[in-house]
Amino acid sequence: MNHHSYFATRDGRRVECAITGTGGFGRSFLAQARRVPGLSCRIAVDVDAAIAARVLASVGINPAEIAECSDAASARVAWDQGKAIAAADLAHVADLPFEVLLEATGNPEAGARHALIAIEADRHVVMVTKETDSVIGPILARLATERGRVVTPVDGDQPSLLIGLVTWAQVVGLNVVSAGKSSEYDFVFDPAQGTITSNGSSIAAPGFSDWLAAGERPWAQVAAARARLASALPQRAVPDLCEMTVVANALGMMPDRADLHAPIARIPEIADLTALNADGGLLRGRGQLDVFHCLRLPDEPSFAGGVYVTVRCEDGDTWDMLRDKGHVVARNGRTAMLGLPRHLLGLEAATSVFEAALLGRSSGGLNPQPVIDLTAHADRDLKAGTILHAQGHHHSIADVSGRMTPAMVLSDDAPIPYYLAAGRRLLRDVPAGSAILCGDVELDEASALLSLRRLQDRVMLQADLVDPLARRA
Repeated sequence: MNHHSYFATRDGRRVECAITGTGGFGRSFLAQARRVPGLSCRIAVDVDAAIAARVLASVGINPAEIAECSDAASARVAWDQGKAIAAADLAHVADLPFEVLLEATGNPEAGARHALIAIEADRHVVMVTKETDSVIGPILARLATERGRVVTPVDGDQPSLLIGLVTWAQVVGLNVVSAGKSSEYDFVFDPAQGTITSNGSSIAAPGFSDWLAAGERPWAQVAAARARLASALPQRAVPDLCEMTVVANALGMMPDRADLHAPIARIPEIADLTALNADGGLLRGRGQLDVFHCLRLPDEPSFAGGVYVTVRCEDGDTWDMLRDKGHVVARNGRTAMLGLPRHLLGLEAATSVFEAALLGRSSGGLNPQPVIDLTAHADRDLKAGTILHAQGHHHSIADVSGRMTPAMVLSDDAPIPYYLAAGRRLLRDVPAGSAILCGDVELDEASALLSLRRLQDRVMLQADLVDPLARRA
């Protein structure tokens, strides 16, 4: 997976990139880029040039060698002087001679605008902002391809890593049953205290010890019991569904249910739980996407937000040998889980930059299609006039969850993509338990995200409105 970029960098060529968004992912990339042979990133853009300048200094660049630039002319002068550039607008640096933009703002509207600026300037785009990708990733990829450029998800985040793992499994002839990732935060059970801790919150979980080991009980029963006993903790996260939407559009794989099964599971159980119903697992169909919450004891290792594929064990002797070598094989021997227990965020993003710049390849899907939309769902009664603010680290909307539903052309009666709803005002009441429709929301006609989504609908969806999977044929 993406190993070709290693050989491509051996010719001594230097790749210059720029970054928009200098938060957690962006900063870690800037720090790591200074250690990567053949990679340079001395252009940073944030909402305030001073923020970008501080981050550049924090990764070891001499403040005297950082220029805060407020227009294209000053940026050009600073570039010619060999300085690092901090700017508040990508348009101010778009004409500088970088090859790749790494878009890491996490803001769906900013991500759309930045990607379009970069494509129109004949730059490759590494799209960290999955919020944008979930709404318009396929049309961005197509627009870039028309210019001989690439828009790619980023290694270090789960969509690219999972796409790579699935395609690797297919190349070596494995029969993929399902694929997915562990959720961002583990469920850590402390038997001595009888508590479960996740994302800094701890709850009492009396009786959970009885379900720590599945024994010979049916897996659906085990999953249901654990979910019930841990019900005080969130078990669905919009970012998880967002990332699986990007994977679905790259690979044509579908979720088994719109909000995923999301079982609470120990690592050795994944091959069992993510198998088909007929093999004792939770899934009804083949080639399904899902997420699990990594259940572990305090002294046990994490899956670290990593990715996995579940494959069919088609030669018993081979998989008996692999089980003996420590691989995760289901208790009935019919399926196995192959995992990549890491996602290192900006520390490994360089491979996607090199794949794009040196090889002209995406580290994700070659031709993403609009198969799935991440759509918005009201979890309580929402009143007209409510502003659907997307807030916090997860960029989620209070009392609004996500669903993975077949992609549809935007219309008043169609469910609205989650990040098209973000920041917008409700025009009418939406009852709890209902999809939020496009007609429920006051859309921003000046939005780059909306404009590009309408283009995606015209170019890639309206030719086939009946069966989204037909677009994969």
